[in-house]
Amino acid sequence: MGEMTRMPVAFVPHGGGPWPFVEMGLPRDEVTALREYLASVRSLPASPPRALLVVSAHWEEAVPTVMTSPRPGILYDYYGFPPESYRITWPAPGSPHLAARVQELLASSGLAAAGDPQRGYDHGTFIPLKVTYPDADVPAIQLSLTRGLDPGEHLDIGRALAPLRDEGIFIVASGMTFHNLRAFGDPRAVGHSEAFDEWLRRAVTSEPVERARALTAWQQAPAARIAHPREEHLLPLMVAAGAARDDRATVAFNGTFGGTRLSAFHFLS
Repeated sequence: MGEMTRMPVAFVPHGGGPWPFVEMGLPRDEVTALREYLASVRSLPASPPRALLVVSAHWEEAVPTVMTSPRPGILYDYYGFPPESYRITWPAPGSPHLAARVQELLASSGLAAAGDPQRGYDHGTFIPLKVTYPDADVPAIQLSLTRGLDPGEHLDIGRALAPLRDEGIFIVASGMTFHNLRAFGDPRAVGHSEAFDEWLRRAVTSEPVERARALTAWQQAPAARIAHPREEHLLPLMVAAGAARDDRATVAFNGTFGGTRLSAFHFLS
């Protein structure tokens, strides 16, 4: 077997609830643009990945935890949507081998880790990846955030997992660059989302040492706490940036969702 190409890392916005698969009253151009971007992510790796490691904003544990089931179910962790929202499937296989490797890498970096044999794919995973991999033909596991939501810790988690990129693993961080549920659809939030997203794009595309410094101090950004009253949807980006190590980032998508600005980032060797 020849030398494996290093996999990229992607931070993708996953939208809200089951948005691409049910009518939610969102502007059609927003839905089309974000859906087309997510579909394009499949072509980001130069060769097909062996598996996906997904860091979802919708899972927090005391220590970084990976799903270990060979056949993960679906966790419908959204509420108040039409009945068809709870029949969406994405039957990608799990990867106990990858789960063990993730725990091994974390432990070797001095980070406590755990496995969860019951956890299913939450909507931070099965909604965007049903667009990216509609045939559910690539094994996938999720990795949790840690409950302290410490940005430096999540950068360290990503750094520990960087070797996976040379083992055929595509790391996908799933969150949102703006996540204030009370502000979606409110025109007063548009300016705040623009200010924060402009700062974030500059920070993430800066050289890696400055990127890490800026992301660690993200709360100092303009409108930071308006964009993220609670930062669980931003923290997957820290894992992605850590896994990127010295790779620079590009802005892969810049659009709107619910009228507020959001971005996606790709980290490539």
